[in-house]
Amino acid sequence: MPCLTGSARPRASVDAGGIESYRPVVSSPHIKSAAVAAALTALDEGRVPERPVYREAVRALLAALADRAPGRSVEVRVPPYGAVQCLPGPRHTRGTPPNVVEMDPPTWLALATGRLSWADAVTDGRVQVSGNRADLSAHLPL
Repeated sequence: MPCLTGSARPRASVDAGGIESYRPVVSSPHIKSAAVAAALTALDEGRVPERPVYREAVRALLAALADRAPGRSVEVRVPPYGAVQCLPGPRHTRGTPPNVVEMDPPTWLALATGRLSWADAVTDGRVQVSGNRADLSAHLPL
């Protein structure tokens, strides 16, 4: 039977005060920025951040890049923690993408937060780039 109330949400989410989201809060921007701050603090002190903190910080900044530069033309990889596709342009659908940017987690955190410039990272060999669209300089720092 079709829903006659016009609400696509389950009835359990409707209360007397209005309609509330039935989706749980998975993560918040505050938690992500806290992870980034904790990871940067650890790196500044010469320590390796704890793996969950490192992972959350890298993924939060990759998500911010994908939001800032939506598209599927370039794949940015930060192994072993994550990868995103970004930048507008022709997209790839199978196999290795023609435009790839890859780096280690400390380099990604430094680039994304403005502690390292794109030109310096590429010149020093800290970032491996392939393809004519694999230039993130216009989108960094986040």
